[in-house]
Amino acid sequence: MKDEYDLSAMKSRKNPYASKLKKSVTMRLGEDVISYFKSMAEESGVPYQSLINLYLRDCVATHKKIDINWHA
Repeated sequence: MKDEYDLSAMKSRKNPYASKLKKSVTMRLGEDVISYFKSMAEESGVPYQSLINLYLRDCVATHKKIDINWHA
């Protein structure tokens, strides 16, 4: 193995999977929801946006359905 490698001749290229990893979206969340996930983030050391993503991913994996009953 060489002590040093010359990487100046290498061509950079985009990650072909980058667009499939995550997509940026804008959502309006209640302050109570944000506070809840931020407090969990402080306890766990995981960023709150990652916790929200993990929770939603779990909903997808377990096929959770929301039960909404609108009362008049």
